[in-house]
Amino acid sequence: MDDGERNKKSIGYSLLYAVAYLHALLPFSVLYLLSDILYFFIYYIIRYRRKLVRRNIKNSFSFETEKRIISIEKEFYHHLCDYFVETIKTLHISDEEIRKRMKFENPDMINRLTASGNSCILSLGHYCNWEWVTSIVNYLTPGIKQGLVYKELHSKAFDHLFVRLRSSFKAIPIEMRSVYRKLIESKNKGETVVVGFLSDQRPPKSTGHYWTRFMNQDTVVQTGMEKIAKLLGFSIVYLDITKVKRGHYIGKFYVITPDASNEPEYEIMERYMNKLEETIKKDPAYYLWSHNRWKFKKEPEEKLLSEVYEFES
Repeated sequence: MDDGERNKKSIGYSLLYAVAYLHALLPFSVLYLLSDILYFFIYYIIRYRRKLVRRNIKNSFSFETEKRIISIEKEFYHHLCDYFVETIKTLHISDEEIRKRMKFENPDMINRLTASGNSCILSLGHYCNWEWVTSIVNYLTPGIKQGLVYKELHSKAFDHLFVRLRSSFKAIPIEMRSVYRKLIESKNKGETVVVGFLSDQRPPKSTGHYWTRFMNQDTVVQTGMEKIAKLLGFSIVYLDITKVKRGHYIGKFYVITPDASNEPEYEIMERYMNKLEETIKKDPAYYLWSHNRWKFKKEPEEKLLSEVYEFES
């Protein structure tokens, strides 16, 4: 990248950050008014991914009426706009305010699991407002480091902005391609880490060979979280989030395993996907239905086994 391109990217990020920060200065009442306006344009005018969202919801809740499917769909888009303005607000929100809006019922569970110095993976889905979950640092034992695994965005300006957002509560964003190396470094230094994994999105087809039933559909699953936890002997907890009202959430932790090292293969991912499904079915509108989660279709068993063999050879 030459200096001209680098300067353009820097200017693009600076402008984007300035606009986002100015919006973050607004009170929640104004931000939610903007969210209502944004919902109208995204849902009725732009029709952002409406066919995909409708298909995902319909396939997941095939027993529901068309009226109920459309109701979930509209609630989803309304929440998606709320998520957007709430995430921007992260640039200018006090610890006191975030404690009121993102509460955790039983954070002592994580503190007990990490009391011996062992690290913990916090597993969750793209549900409710996952960006605010990094505020858990306010409840952790002093000295514990917090990280969040993320996938780099194509737009450098937006990627830099989201890294900035995800660092707001002193969390350390870790790009997914370097997460294993970073966690090894932390372990070698004797650091205790709580690192968040959102493992519910579609893996690249070249790496996804584990399938399960999730939301009434054959679903290929990312297994990186399980592999890393087994190799490093981490504990894993699942975070179930409930939306109490607009801009207010409560999280509750469940132990998936106190020590992943001796768990049977794929058992951790099965427990995680089952817990996530329970969360989604409780209030379907708050899941990220706009992601093309079920793009890949399961191959016949004989062909799948052949491809796995060739891949492992």
